[in-house]
Amino acid sequence: MKIAFVIFDEFTSLDFIGAYDPITRLKTMDFLPDLEWDICSFNDTITDGTGLIFTPTKVREPLTKYDLVIIPGGIGTTSLINNSQFINWIKTSGTCKVKASVCTGSLILGAAGFLRGKKATTHPNYFGELKKYCKVIDKRVVDDGNIITSRGVSSSLELGLYLCEKLSNYEAKEIIRKQMDYQHQ
Repeated sequence: MKIAFVIFDEFTSLDFIGAYDPITRLKTMDFLPDLEWDICSFNDTITDGTGLIFTPTKVREPLTKYDLVIIPGGIGTTSLINNSQFINWIKTSGTCKVKASVCTGSLILGAAGFLRGKKATTHPNYFGELKKYCKVIDKRVVDDGNIITSRGVSSSLELGLYLCEKLSNYEAKEIIRKQMDYQHQ
């Protein structure tokens, strides 16, 4: 299993870290020892919405080799949905088994054409924008087959734990949840 965590300028760090932490524990806690991941970007150096600098491990490489692609949200999505070069790069994930997003990352999935005929969610302030691409569902995590979306920034942990169960099993997810001391059910 190979995962691409996508980052971009002005993304929300917790959207990324909230999903990244529980999912990578699948490997570090020996539930999926063959799990691999990359931090993928369209640019060499990325600055989140607060000025925190991130260095991706893969830059502008096609996303075709990944089983799962996860896209965070953040204020940067508002310009990226109209950036044809970035969206064309995201479209290289078309053959990936599952695409997931946190918050306004779903707008990027929508702009890439992955939400046609699907149900998805995002931060409530962006429900109107998301309606351009799909049927909007007001839930913390929405699973519509090969597309899994989550609501606002705090739902990133729920998405990460949900994906832990989907990639491994309920028991692994629960052990990881308890190790993280995450109380939400």
